Amino acid sequence: MRFIVQEVVLDQKKIRGQVAIRILWQTGATSEHQIQRRVQSYDRDYGELELVRERITELNAAGDMDRQIAKILNDEGVRSARGKLFSYENIWLLRHRWGIPTAKINGVAANPPRWPDGTYSVQGAAAAIGVTAQTIFDYLAQGLVHGRQSTKGQPWQISLSSDQIDQLQRRLQRTRRSRKGAS
Repeated sequence: MRFIVQEVVLDQKKIRGQVAIRILWQTGATSEHQIQRRVQSYDRDYGELELVRERITELNAAGDMDRQIAKILNDEGVRSARGKLFSYENIWLLRHRWGIPTAKINGVAANPPRWPDGTYSVQGAAAAIGVTAQTIFDYLAQGLVHGRQSTKGQPWQISLSSDQIDQLQRRLQRTRRSRKGAS
């Protein structure tokens, strides 16, 4: 290599998140190159930090979910601090760190009691059955009611028929009566 390369200079401070390489060839010619520096943290030396923050904020404000944001950034050729593709977990972590709230299917408005497709929100299901929202979360965990979230952090869309509501109300009355008798 010494027959063709006279000197190599690396500069990590010239451009944040990049390594500038200057090669002085034995012929006297020089060539300059830049490569993305892999870093351990987004807070230090990640050259595209502001671009990523702005892009995540912009896509989130447009209603894109974390998985969609990761795909868009990957399609645009943006890489994570370690030079890898973004995953939805990366996006969630960065949004959380930067205080960017989750995009909601209903924007910033409060969840309606019922969604346009006829499913209930947690609050709507609680009101229909006559329980607290926490009880609905318990029912979801126990499998007493079934619902779905488009992604983590999104509002629940709970499917309830009038028969299910009646059954759960009867169950609730039995539970209340048994508690009174036990005192």
